[in-house]
Amino acid sequence: MNKNTLTKTPVVCALAILCCILWGSATPSIKIGYELFNIASGDTASQILFAGIRFVLAGILTILFGSLLSKKTLVPKKKSIPSIVKLAMVQTILQYVFFYIGHAHTSGVKAAIINGSNVFLAILFAVLIFKYEKMTWVKLIGCISGFLGIVIINLTGNGIDMNMSFLGEGAILISAAAYALSSGMIKKYSQEENPVVLSGYQFFLGGAVMTAAGLIAGGRITGFTLNSTLLLIYLAMISSVAYTVWGILLKHNPVGKVTVFGFTNPMFGVLLSAIFLGEKNQAFGIQGLIALVLVCFGIFIINKAKK
Repeated sequence: MNKNTLTKTPVVCALAILCCILWGSATPSIKIGYELFNIASGDTASQILFAGIRFVLAGILTILFGSLLSKKTLVPKKKSIPSIVKLAMVQTILQYVFFYIGHAHTSGVKAAIINGSNVFLAILFAVLIFKYEKMTWVKLIGCISGFLGIVIINLTGNGIDMNMSFLGEGAILISAAAYALSSGMIKKYSQEENPVVLSGYQFFLGGAVMTAAGLIAGGRITGFTLNSTLLLIYLAMISSVAYTVWGILLKHNPVGKVTVFGFTNPMFGVLLSAIFLGEKNQAFGIQGLIALVLVCFGIFIINKAKK
């Protein structure tokens, strides 16, 4: 596609929602993967190994797709290597170590909604750390609305569950914070380097480190069948395709025009978890629906404010 096509609203809408569907499908896919590869909820080493293999494949696919689209082999500039290393540490290793651990200790619906906090954290980091923008009342209301959704999804019959699991909901929150931090880093580093190059090589590096760490810690993956292998490839495709397309859209469009569609991410995560994990009661119960509406409302008005 040429630049003019990529700036047309229907094209931006279709491609951005495709990315959000892919990211939303990651939650049930990971939990299904744990079953297919015989990975227990307490087997952290194997969870990290599983994530590492996924991102090594994602890095290879991203570089391959990017090279085919560019009609040349994508190689990072020498001065971009430190940026790739930093991104690998935050966007892949830190984010996805906790992402995978969290998914092993909480439901897919809760993980999808809590992970929606990355939009609010990205706003706070952009304001307080990177100084990219200023806080407004609209953005503040959006952040409050989103965090209320996170509180509500953790309510029990006795009120707020103060024993919220660090390895479950807590790990998902740390993952969301890592994503928010990496968003600011990508905005900065992509001024000097192709965002597809940054994504591809940091995926590969981060995945290689996680694979090695998982193996050293005693992690093992069994149960390789056609179905489990296809699922692993699909997980790699989620990252390679979604991040590549999202990066290209951001390159040719105002940030607000693209990120406004991010409010659909937790919606797809909840819907797909309900369908594939059988979590319909939690997803479509009044508590889950209220939490989802609050999170999506917060994301939507924040992105409206960015425009």
